[in-house]
Amino acid sequence: MPEITERAPATTDGTAPAAAPEAAAAPRSLWGDAWRDLRRNPIFYLSAVLILFLVVLSIWPSLLTGTSPYACDLGRSQQGPGPGHPFGFTTQGCDVYARTVYGARASVVVGICTTLLAAVLGCVFGGLAGFFGGWWDAVLSRIGDIFFGIPVLLGGIVFLSVIKGGSIFTVVLLMAVLGWPQIARIARSAVISAQQQDYVQAARALGASTPRMLLRHIAPNALAPVIVVATIALGTYISLEATLSFLGVGLKPPTVSWGIDISSAATQIRNAPHMLLWPAGALSITVLAFIMLGDAVRDALDPKLR
Repeated sequence: MPEITERAPATTDGTAPAAAPEAAAAPRSLWGDAWRDLRRNPIFYLSAVLILFLVVLSIWPSLLTGTSPYACDLGRSQQGPGPGHPFGFTTQGCDVYARTVYGARASVVVGICTTLLAAVLGCVFGGLAGFFGGWWDAVLSRIGDIFFGIPVLLGGIVFLSVIKGGSIFTVVLLMAVLGWPQIARIARSAVISAQQQDYVQAARALGASTPRMLLRHIAPNALAPVIVVATIALGTYISLEATLSFLGVGLKPPTVSWGIDISSAATQIRNAPHMLLWPAGALSITVLAFIMLGDAVRDALDPKLR
């Protein structure tokens, strides 16, 4: 007996009906769209590889060199590159390659820690000001304006000259205290914009508590501009640390820092340019990598650029 199969009913004009869609497309979030755009951006991959290399270098500098940055021989003072010492020696006879490798730790730690601390302070103060408004907004915004009016570099020179600390903790704390108002302004604007969305109004009408609205509905949708600004600022903080160390008020020896080495090599640039070339080049590449990552993240998270 032949097998009987069901056939779809024909339409009134005799043609076969169109095939039904397999499934409705799943809604995409802002973060999903951003990740998709990042994966298509070669600048993101280039900057991510450089930053990953710098992070690994900061954690395990011994992977690239077995020479201590503190092992110095005055008999090799300002000597150029040689076997086993591709970058030459400093005025004190220290290996420039070893100091360049170990110098990444201080710069990366200062940049990341300062950015995280400034982002936390900025999000808390800016978020509260934007969410509550009224006198909260007036007081917190005026506090931010006071700190915003102090140039970070000038403030760092003045305060670090008085403190005489020179530790990583001191530099991080000072730069974060002077740098959070910029992120606070972005967070405040983002929270005010997010509060006007329908889903927040619906949550408020349903009786959602203030912490729930802040953490569940507003914060995830207000983080995008903060992440963009913080990522770009990270490279700025690294260059700022090097500048303060170069001026002699930032990190102090025995801490190994690119800014300290650049300061020491600046007076000998004509006699031994290799002392300045390598730490300055490493600093430039590091700052460029974080700025490139910030630009890629900004392009992915900004709907106007799509």
